Amino acid sequence: MPLPTADTAAAALVALRERNPLVQSLTNVVSANFLTNALLAAGATTALVDNPREAGEFAAVADSVLVNLGTPTEEQARAFTCAVSGARGPWVLDPVAVGGLSWRTEIADRLLAHRPAAVRGNPSEIGALAGLESTSRGVDSSADPADSAQASRKLLDVTTAAAASGAVDHITGRTADDEVATVRVHGGSGYLPRITASGCALGALSAAYLAVTDPFTGLVAAHAHFATASEAAERHCSGPGTFIPAFLDALAATTPDDLRATRIDVL
Repeated sequence: MPLPTADTAAAALVALRERNPLVQSLTNVVSANFLTNALLAAGATTALVDNPREAGEFAAVADSVLVNLGTPTEEQARAFTCAVSGARGPWVLDPVAVGGLSWRTEIADRLLAHRPAAVRGNPSEIGALAGLESTSRGVDSSADPADSAQASRKLLDVTTAAAASGAVDHITGRTADDEVATVRVHGGSGYLPRITASGCALGALSAAYLAVTDPFTGLVAAHAHFATASEAAERHCSGPGTFIPAFLDALAATTPDDLRATRIDVL
């Protein structure tokens, strides 16, 4: 795959809007509504089929799958395995609070055996998933995404690309020459960590982009789309409450030219 750039991110947005991919979102109860609205605004769609009797069957129809470990139940944990085993398209692992809670960390370790196309989390979650020391206290992370490069590179043994989100997002993957590279996506808004489920929605948007392009480019495009939209929303809001509708509007209004203007560089 080529090294992702602002131009390839822009091309991925065109493909997303043309194909309107269907994402099967196995997500948490906190994020379901916002995640769904974010995908619809961005140019994709979703269905939250997360029971073990249907998850595998639906995964064989969906264009891509998101597995989010935010609030797992025993039944949903079984559905995770059904979905990733039956998926016809790429699937994304969002390892919420992995490293901070032992049972979900065990679930994540088992899911890695099914080789997700991509992994997206905060730096602490990425470090814990890679088996490195974590200080995660859940969905929050005080770690620097730049420090996650080692962990992301380690995860490339079981996935194609890995993203650590933060003030500057760091996405690591392999190029067409099988070289490992880390791409940084700059921008974003300080309101994102002040609203519920922004990271979960980013994981779902990543899954949507993976349905239309390669995993490395898809992660970069999703993060660029999020960063661009959140900056636009911040310019038109007065606080976290008004940021949410402004952000949904901005996800819908983002253009390929907006993504071409995103600052994306190689670490």
